[in-house]
Amino acid sequence: MTWWKDIDGTRLLIASDSSATGNNDGHLLSLRHPKTGHETCYLFVNGVLQELNWFKQSYRSWFLGNYISEDGCIYAATTIDPVFLFLPIFEEARLKKADCPGKFRSLDEIIFIDGYPGYQHLLPLAENCMQVVCEIKEIGSSKYFRLDDTKVLAWLYCKVSKLKQTLPLLDKNYAAQDEKDALTSTVSILGEYVKDEPWLSLLCDNLNLNLPNEKAPKVEVFPCAMESNVGSSTSLQEKSRSDKKSNRTGKQAKKVKLETKSQNIKEMFCRASRSRS
Repeated sequence: MTWWKDIDGTRLLIASDSSATGNNDGHLLSLRHPKTGHETCYLFVNGVLQELNWFKQSYRSWFLGNYISEDGCIYAATTIDPVFLFLPIFEEARLKKADCPGKFRSLDEIIFIDGYPGYQHLLPLAENCMQVVCEIKEIGSSKYFRLDDTKVLAWLYCKVSKLKQTLPLLDKNYAAQDEKDALTSTVSILGEYVKDEPWLSLLCDNLNLNLPNEKAPKVEVFPCAMESNVGSSTSLQEKSRSDKKSNRTGKQAKKVKLETKSQNIKEMFCRASRSRS
């Protein structure tokens, strides 16, 4: 469990401890959501990409060290298959036409997205995981990729099969569904991560499935203005102490605004004791 500070206050994130699984700190990356294309924040730790899910309940706060964080939300990091995020990018990059399957291009060309430098962290990941859905040509030491419709469809079939087997184990309501309803629920969940055209429509056509025309629920996106490192709670506490020292001696006192949504617990008890006396 880790917490960090930004301009909006202190946030609590539940994620695997990077110090326990590797030597690298995690990175918060601003990437495109695979379904909507909207800017979304992801956590990248030790070669594993994770999406951030937001949970909120009313009237909840967190005790973090010597402070109470007014924001009682929980941000949980869960692993996501990076192929979902790369799929729309590789689709655009191949420049497919009706009579042409598209062009082979290098990863440097494909992954370079204007305004999204976070994708550069994912170059080694893309080279490994996109082979399952791409044709690859090697010229010398260079590799060139082109998305393959048949391979993408086979990969989607595999995802549907695994998810369909897993859902009844997670929720008894899924276990009570008949075959058609179970398939519809599975593809609907998968559809939250792939664009309607061409992949979701292509998948439904091949499965002879008609999804209900329901408006997609509004999804709260984790705010991410820039890429940053996520360290342990200990290093963040040390940073907080150093910030306090600089605020006492320099002109950087305005940084205290970062704590406007938190209160020092020790000061709260001191004020309470003075009021009684």
